[in-house]
Amino acid sequence: MKYLDEYRDPAICQRLIHAIRREVTQRRTIMEVCGGQTHGLLSHGIDELLQNHVALIHGPGCPVCVTPIEAIDLAIAISQRPGVMVASFGDMMRVPGSQNSLLGARSNGADVRMVYSPLDAVTLAQQFPNRQVVFFAVGFETTTPATALAVQQAAKRGLTNFSVLVAHVRVQPAMENIMQHKDCGVEGFLAAGHVCTVNGYESYHTFAETYKVPVVVTGFEPVDLLTGILECIRLIEAGTPRVVNCYERSACARGNRHAARIVDEVYEPCDRSWRGMGVIPGGGFRLRDAWRHFDAEGRFIREPVSIVTPTACRSGEVLMGRIKPTQCECFGAACTPETPLGAPMVSSEGACAAYYRYARSRVPQNETTAR
Repeated sequence: MKYLDEYRDPAICQRLIHAIRREVTQRRTIMEVCGGQTHGLLSHGIDELLQNHVALIHGPGCPVCVTPIEAIDLAIAISQRPGVMVASFGDMMRVPGSQNSLLGARSNGADVRMVYSPLDAVTLAQQFPNRQVVFFAVGFETTTPATALAVQQAAKRGLTNFSVLVAHVRVQPAMENIMQHKDCGVEGFLAAGHVCTVNGYESYHTFAETYKVPVVVTGFEPVDLLTGILECIRLIEAGTPRVVNCYERSACARGNRHAARIVDEVYEPCDRSWRGMGVIPGGGFRLRDAWRHFDAEGRFIREPVSIVTPTACRSGEVLMGRIKPTQCECFGAACTPETPLGAPMVSSEGACAAYYRYARSRVPQNETTAR
C-alpha cells in the first residue's frame, strides 16, 4: 500500500455505496468479526448509510472482550502471590473480572505491568531473576505467534522464572458456534483481514460450503469495508457460498507459514470459554505437553478460583450480535469507558466503546440483530 488516502477516497466510497444499494434486492444481514472493522464502520457512518439495505451485525471480534471473567480472575489471583509479577497488554488492564481488574489489583499492591510485546515480558524475567514473571497471553491468531516465540525465547535463554497464562482464542470456531444457533440470521461474513494475514483463509472454504454463507476477507478502511460488503452482497444475491479475498495487499490463502509453524510447535487447539458465548469446542489454544512447564495456571493455581458473574451487563448479547450496544439498559449510564461493566466498553476494539464514541446519540432499536 503506497498511500492511505486511496482507501478513503470519498468518490470511490460513493460509487461503492450506490453499487450496494443497486445490487441488494432486500435487506441483507452481514456480520463483521473484527473489532477494528466495527470501529471503521461506525466512525465513517457506513452502517447508517446502508441501514435500509444491509444490517451490519457486530460479532465477537474483540479478543480482549471475549476473554472470560475466570481468566481475568486467575490473572489477578496469580498477581497477588508473593514474588510474582504479571505482565500483559495495556487494553487488558481495565477489563473487569468478577470483582476487580488488573489495574485495581495493581492499586492494591500487586506487581502488574503493561508491556507492548510478549518479548518484553521475557526481558522482565531476565531483569528480575528473583521474581516469577507471568505473561497474560490474550488475543486471536494475530498475537499467538508472538507469545509462542516468547515461550521459545524463554526456553532458549534458560529462564525458569517465566510462564504464560494462556487465554488465546480462535476465530473460526466462534463463527461456527454462531451459525449453529437455530435462530441465527447471518447471511454472510466479513472475515478479519489481520487474522487472515497470519492464518490464511483456506479453511473458510469448508466453512462457507458447510453453512452456505459467503465469507469475504477485507480490511479496515472505508474502501476496504465497502468493497467487502459489495462482494458479500453479490454472493448472497447469487446464492453462491464461497470465499473471496478483497484484502490482497495483506492476506493470502495460506497466510504466514513461518508464523503458523511457530504456533503449531508451541500450541495446540483446545476447547475454550469465551465471555458471553460459553465453552466453544476448539475455540482456543493451550501449550503442548513439551512446553507445559511454562504454563502459569499449572504452576500457581492449586485450587479453583471463585467466580461471581455480574448480572447487569449484557455484553454477552452484544458479542453474539443479538443486540446493539445502545439496546443495553446500562449503556452510557451505569456503563461508560470510565466506569465499564463489561469488556466491550473497555477495549479499543469493543463494540460498546465504538458506539459510545461514534453513535451514542442514536435511538435504541427494538429489533434483535442476529435473528
